[in-house]
Amino acid sequence: MADQLLDVVGIGNAIVDVLAQSDDAFLKEHDLVKGAMTLVDAERSAALYDAMGPGVEASGGSAGNTMAGIASLGGRGGYIGKVRDDQLGRIFQHDIRAVGIEYNNPLAAEGPSTGRCLIMVTPDAQRTMNTFLGAAVDLGPQDLDLEMIRRAKVTYMEGYLWDMPPAKAAYLEAAAAAHAAGRKVSLTLSDSFCVERHRDSFLELISGHVDLLFANHDEICALFQVDSFEDAMKQVRGHCEIAAITRGERGSVIVSGDETVEVEAESIEQLVDTTGAGDLYAAGFLYGYTQGKSLYDCGRIASIAAAEVISHFGARPATPLAAFVKQRIG
Repeated sequence: MADQLLDVVGIGNAIVDVLAQSDDAFLKEHDLVKGAMTLVDAERSAALYDAMGPGVEASGGSAGNTMAGIASLGGRGGYIGKVRDDQLGRIFQHDIRAVGIEYNNPLAAEGPSTGRCLIMVTPDAQRTMNTFLGAAVDLGPQDLDLEMIRRAKVTYMEGYLWDMPPAKAAYLEAAAAAHAAGRKVSLTLSDSFCVERHRDSFLELISGHVDLLFANHDEICALFQVDSFEDAMKQVRGHCEIAAITRGERGSVIVSGDETVEVEAESIEQLVDTTGAGDLYAAGFLYGYTQGKSLYDCGRIASIAAAEVISHFGARPATPLAAFVKQRIG
């Protein structure tokens, strides 16, 4: 419903993931940086697609995965992202709506084709991503649903999209609209290589427009150009209201003002695929935050959501997260 209050609206690269099992030899042969997200053009994307093994297609994109997690937890969400009126674009539009997320962007009638991310998952569960952004690169202020943003408790922005100048303008306009409506703004740094490309502008964005920041150990250290996690934690205080930093099997640390909250990692039987771990952590945290939970409980829900997604192949929940969280927490 157009007048319904939303918990979170996500803005990001609307792309379709193609996941395939791979090995280190394949990565070396094709000069791929293990564990990183690399932007590729249409020609490179086509060549890698032809070379990779059998793939599983699923609507994705970092913020799209987060919004799927919000819906799986029982939250109310919206999404803003750009796709073309092609097969992958229609798949994305159907899938995001099918999980219960409000999505109102029309399919673009011209321009690049819908983006896709080729994800190679190695036996150690690391994912190496090669992304052709396609239509997503054209997302700008004209594509914002400002009415949706004003209805959302939190607007969540994907760091990957910061690569594109029109998207930068869109993010600043979205943040201004959210804050004018008394709402909160959140950002995920997405990738340490992304941070290296945009360190100064990220710091400016965070200090001036972001209330809740998500990052992992490598990303937060890259942002502040420090070697130790402790130094990064000292630096991030004061830049935003809340920073939630993940540390893999060591859990996560949440800082807010003078408060520091450590949250243990959730135990799993087997690590299968780390794709989507950070996205689902953000989903769990934002769900808890918008429901008025304590910082520790937000972190605990986030850890449980991340644990579910790394226990299977693919970047979105395979088990309804609301039931999964209830089972773990009670």
